Amino acid sequence: MSSDILIRADGVSVVRDGTALIEDITWEVRAGERWALLGPNGSGKTTLLRVVGSALWPTRGVVEILGERLGCVDMRVLRQRIATVSASISRSLRPELSALDVVLTGRYAVLETWWHEFSTDDRAEADRLLRRAGFGGDSFDGRSFGLLSEGERQQVLLARALMGRPELLLMDEPAAGLDLGARERLVGRLSALADDPSVPALVLVTHHLEEIPAGMTHAALLRDGSMVASGPVDDVLTSSVVSDAFGIDVAVEHSDGRWTARAERR
Repeated sequence: MSSDILIRADGVSVVRDGTALIEDITWEVRAGERWALLGPNGSGKTTLLRVVGSALWPTRGVVEILGERLGCVDMRVLRQRIATVSASISRSLRPELSALDVVLTGRYAVLETWWHEFSTDDRAEADRLLRRAGFGGDSFDGRSFGLLSEGERQQVLLARALMGRPELLLMDEPAAGLDLGARERLVGRLSALADDPSVPALVLVTHHLEEIPAGMTHAALLRDGSMVASGPVDDVLTSSVVSDAFGIDVAVEHSDGRWTARAERR
């Protein structure tokens, strides 16, 4: 695999109880790329993200991640090189953990701080990441994760993901359930990350074009477990392609780096 190809999926399928959750997916993500992965409910977005995050074994096909082929690598070690922001991570964290401690757990991709020792520099880095997200300081760092708002939790989880200095960043619907203000703050933070060359390649799963931050370079659309389009974002997020993927006639617009999609009037 070329050194700049971070994800390569070749003919990948995941079948459960005779049903293909994803089928014959071929896809590549290269260093520095920022991908939006879209599709309706049940289209296979999260399944594909779990496969390329080394959290789910494919039924068929070849998957190579960060130069390692699934089946020829210890997936526990590989996962430490990948950061994931998802609802499952949020549910797995103990609510009593402080915001700062949640970020610290990202250093070693663990769920509790007592499993490792953390230096003064580690704690300073965790606080810096929270401050860059617009939070931080003693009053915020010490607040329990379970008492934070949904928007605050998502920002903390994103800081946690970056704390591990990952080689690949995966995000599964980070804006789901957020109100308008929290969504826009998160999208603004994601846009800043997309523009930061020190941030690794990232893949963002979403249902909504409005949640795609400025700076995304590529997009892929799934429907019924199959990839219907992938490539440069301007080529993929067109009215015809999005309409085909979601099964409804929509008009897609792009302005000031942001996307919208609305049903066509008849």
